[in-house]
Amino acid sequence: MPALPWPYLALLSLGYTLAVAYGQLAWTATISFALLLFAGYAVRQQQTPVGRFLGHALFLVMALALALHLMPGFFNGRAIPTQRLTDDAAPFAMYLNQDKPLIGFWLLLACPWIVGRRSLRLSVYATALGLALSAVLALGGAMLLGMIHWAPKWPEHAWLWILNNLLLVTVVEEALFRGYIQGGLGRYFKQRNHGDALALLLASLVFGLVHAGAGWQWVLLSGLAGIGYGLAYRFGGLAAAIATHFSLNLLHFALFTYPMLA
Repeated sequence: MPALPWPYLALLSLGYTLAVAYGQLAWTATISFALLLFAGYAVRQQQTPVGRFLGHALFLVMALALALHLMPGFFNGRAIPTQRLTDDAAPFAMYLNQDKPLIGFWLLLACPWIVGRRSLRLSVYATALGLALSAVLALGGAMLLGMIHWAPKWPEHAWLWILNNLLLVTVVEEALFRGYIQGGLGRYFKQRNHGDALALLLASLVFGLVHAGAGWQWVLLSGLAGIGYGLAYRFGGLAAAIATHFSLNLLHFALFTYPMLA
């Protein structure tokens, strides 16, 4: 049985503490905890394959509900009020979500294999490769589409954005899309030719599609960025995928129009 990935759990715990400090939890939040505990128990037991399948199915339903903020009992506090980071940017506000991190906690506790441990040297190389590719594809593509332009800045609340984006966004999303979906598909396709490449492309497609609410441009750009994140995960493990994703987000935030041109 894989050892629990304590460094990642510590990061999520820090992020969850930050979110709770800015918001509140109602007793109805225990519904989500109970359902996730049941799903985790079903996934970790080895005797009944049907039980494991149902556990994963329940988790996916819960992940969607938590990501869309549909579960009761979570009052996600607004940490950054609506504002324009540059004069020509679309309005931006930031919330510290208390529901979404539960997805990452569940994955790391129930499926610690998602970490995909690699050596530090290999993770650094994979991060550099993934970041270079995702920056060219995603940021370059956004500039070609006229969605962003060069706009260096460092707002006074940048430190809070960094904590939120790393601890409550990037860790959770990479655990789900790269670790769980790409890693899980890689395990499923391991006997097929180019199974890892297929898993990477499918995970990137899913990652793009979840941004459909923001328009086709974001579906395209997110899917392209996902290819860089997926390569980082494939060769450098979860740490490389998180570092790549966060670094690209930081480049976008600090050096270009954020989130996009109005």
